[in-house]
Amino acid sequence: MRADLEQEYVEYVTARLAALRRIACQLTGDAHRGDDLVQTAVTRIYVNWRRARAADNLDAYVRTVLVRVFLDERRRLWSRVRLVDTPPERVPAPPDDAVEDRALLRAALAQVPPRQRAVLVLRFLDDRPVDEVAAILGCTAGTVKSQTSQGLAQLRRLLGTASYAITGEGK
Repeated sequence: MRADLEQEYVEYVTARLAALRRIACQLTGDAHRGDDLVQTAVTRIYVNWRRARAADNLDAYVRTVLVRVFLDERRRLWSRVRLVDTPPERVPAPPDDAVEDRALLRAALAQVPPRQRAVLVLRFLDDRPVDEVAAILGCTAGTVKSQTSQGLAQLRRLLGTASYAITGEGK
């Protein structure tokens, strides 16, 4: 790659890295796997930088690559295997209701099917409109809406009575 193109790529990725990590961590539910996801996505973008920079909306193109890397990883059986010498130490969370609510929501979100999780993360946590999510996932706006509805219904089922604690209802 020419030095000027490489510099352009480095500047772009450096500026967007925090946002990409946030999306990836929300998709995977794990900061380490999120970092791996971002690494794979930015590597693919580097290899195809000429095509990527020619995209009408580079940010949307990059989010599309990131979500597709996530969905591809989820399809592979080996992605469920984690080899470690010793399990990582768990740091206890501070006794804050908001932290507990986030942990509860994150655990429920991890149980939602990957495509529905991608839709929910992009729509509600990354605040993307339906049409943009449809373009990222390569589907219709109607599919995004139905996946959103099904994903939210699944979250409600998983959270059950715990959702009362989050919303403050039922007390």
